[in-house]
Amino acid sequence: MLKLNPIKSDKIWGYELWIASTHPNGCQEDFKSACGGDYPLLVKVIQADDTLSVQIHPDDKFAVELEGQGNRGKTECWYVLDAAPDAKLVYGLKDGVTKEELRSAIENNTLEPYLNFVSVKKGDFIFIPSGTVHAIGGGLRLMEVQQSCDLTYRFYDWGRGREVHVEKALAVIKENKDFPVGAFPGNFECEYFSIDEIDVKGGWSCFCSKEHEEALPSDWQLLYVLSSEKAVIRNGGDKISKTIAAEEIYALQPGEKITVEGKAKILRIKAK
Repeated sequence: MLKLNPIKSDKIWGYELWIASTHPNGCQEDFKSACGGDYPLLVKVIQADDTLSVQIHPDDKFAVELEGQGNRGKTECWYVLDAAPDAKLVYGLKDGVTKEELRSAIENNTLEPYLNFVSVKKGDFIFIPSGTVHAIGGGLRLMEVQQSCDLTYRFYDWGRGREVHVEKALAVIKENKDFPVGAFPGNFECEYFSIDEIDVKGGWSCFCSKEHEEALPSDWQLLYVLSSEKAVIRNGGDKISKTIAAEEIYALQPGEKITVEGKAKILRIKAK
């Protein structure tokens, strides 16, 4: 069991904490060494004090076509950790919008009427398949689970003057059927990862299957602490316990069993 330490990246809109990563742009070397290489997921905490740019991420196919071999696409999701009373985000486009309309609106800084704004609150969950137009609004703190990819095509930046990648964004955009935005249902699964919310009341044990000698980096599991009331975690039969706190994350190696005792909420994250 490995407690992972975050890598902070300051942004003009707030900051990111890369809390589980073997990606070259923000690698936790102890995690990479322990799991034996390239972990296929990247987990972040995002603090948005101001609105992020409107973005699109490529899928696996377009990532290779546009950026070269060795690149992954980026399907991701957000779990809202905290939200201002009026917090909103951009999730998709209004129905019937064409690429020509989008290109013209970007050129004239009039994209807002085409964007689908959604109000969100603490505990909400948002799934964002690759190719989906999206933006995080100000006043939000999110936990993000994504493919291990750092490809972002900035589509629109609210007139802030930063570089945009309009043609690449339009090339990878998809008319994804929007998934409902609302309270996390307790478990979620997609092509790349699964997430389960564990409500610990007294005790809970987790076993990471497969023997360590046979395991791949993707066989490691992550335990993200949503909340803890002085709950403790220990490894298998070890009698030494460690108190856990909100927003900590632990990597569990294959063949390992851990026990959490007390009162806590935990997200168990698995790669696929």
